[in-house]
Amino acid sequence: MPEDQRQKAEDHYYAALDLFAEGEHEGALAEYEKAIAADPTFTEALHGMARTLQDLERFDEAIEVSKKIAEIDPDDVLAHTSLSVLYQKKGLVPEAEVEANKARVLGWKQQLKKS
Repeated sequence: MPEDQRQKAEDHYYAALDLFAEGEHEGALAEYEKAIAADPTFTEALHGMARTLQDLERFDEAIEVSKKIAEIDPDDVLAHTSLSVLYQKKGLVPEAEVEANKARVLGWKQQLKKS
């Protein structure tokens, strides 16, 4: 990926963070979308988008974004934690438990690598 594309993605990401902090969720979403358009593998922007969608109670969309993160980085603990929370909010307890267990196992693996 060209460096200017990554910089563009980061610029939109930081703009989204500022808007989110100001409670401007729709504006934040627009900036996250621009960040992801510039760099579709920018998982930090995808995490921000998922969280913003969660706060807007757009759970199905947030689930799809979190699944995309897990596809890009299967070892992303937060992606599975987010999926667990989102499934719980939708009342999908078995799915939530599966994702919580995945997050737990990934967390343990990461701890073992550090030791």
